[in-house]
Formats: sequence, structure tokens, C-alpha cells
Amino acid sequence: MTFLEFKEQLFDLAYFNIYQVYAWQPDFDRNVLTRWIKKGYLIRLRQGYFTFSEYKRKPDYPLYFANKIYRPSYISLHTALAFYGMIPEMIVQITSVTTLKTAFFNNGIGEYSYHSIKENLMFGYELKPMADNRIIQFATPEKALLDLLYLYPFYNNEQELEELRLDENYLHDDLNKDLLMDYCAKFQSKALDNRVKLLLKTYDL
Repeated sequence: MTFLEFKEQLFDLAYFNIYQVYAWQPDFDRNVLTRWIKKGYLIRLRQGYFTFSEYKRKPDYPLYFANKIYRPSYISLHTALAFYGMIPEMIVQITSVTTLKTAFFNNGIGEYSYHSIKENLMFGYELKPMADNRIIQFATPEKALLDLLYLYPFYNNEQELEELRLDENYLHDDLNKDLLMDYCAKFQSKALDNRVKLLLKTYDL
């Protein structure tokens, strides 16, 4: 089989795993994938998951792959806060939350980190449309902020919260405070309740 035949069959999937290859070609030699990776035709996203090198240059696909290579998960925390313009930093890692164990992947597309939460906290995300009629599971601004305060317990004093440098215009004009409090109640965490109260005080909300 030539690479062009392989690409014609699987390219439109954007990413694929080894089992999809075997379903199409049961006698496929997976060592061929390693050779194609070395030649720069393919990128290994994680063990058993691959994409074509062209997708590295396509917008939105690094975020799309975050949802797909470790499921269930949705983009949240620093990546989501930066996307909404709530924090000023450029974020290198693509940060997500998941009900699986905490994990990290570094590949030819980017760096991916996944933080573990309980199943009952897997809410508060939207399906955002992206290129090629695909969708990305993305935390709302309110849930991204709560995930951060919940998973990073050192945000428990005014100094740490100030160093987050949250955009005050966004907090006052765009953040849905009612939704923030509704979501916060679902966590059933006194520690998070206290951090949210301190956040509201620190940023005069």
C-alpha cells in the first residue's frame, strides 16, 4: 500500500487510531506508521492515535485533538480563560479536565494536560463550532474559572487571586455571576465556596 492510498482513505477523519486502520486493513503492518512518522507524513498524538502532518497548520485542530485523544474531556482552565480574554498570558499547554486519571501528552501538535475531576462535575461546557463542520467541547467562562479554583487550591488568598490578573472589565461586564454561583453550588465544596467569595471580594464583584 502506498502512503497516498492510505491518506485517501483516512485523511478526512482528521485523526485516527490503530484499530481503525486494522478495521480497514486487518494485515496492516504498524511499523509502516513509524516510518511515515519519521518521514514527516504523520504525527503521533499519543500511543495508538495519529494525524496527518497537514493538520498541524490548520486552525482549531490542536483544540479539537484535545477532546479526541483523551475522552471524556473538555477544554477548560488556563486555555479557556485565555481564549475568553480573562487572563493575559499566552498559554502554551492546552488544558482540559477529564473524569479519567490526570495525564500529559507532548506531541508534534502541542502540549496537552488533563486534570481529573469527579463524574458529577463533568458539566458546564458547550459545543463550539470550528472549521470543517467539527465541534469542540469547551468550558463556559464560569465553569473554566470554577475548575481552576477547585483544582488549584492555592488560590485561597487575595494575593494569589490578584496574581491571576483576571480582566476586571470581563468580570464586571461579561461574566454571568448567577451562573457562576449556580455552578459553584453543584460542586458541594465549602473550600470552593470560600475561594469564590474571596474572588468576588478581591475583584469587587
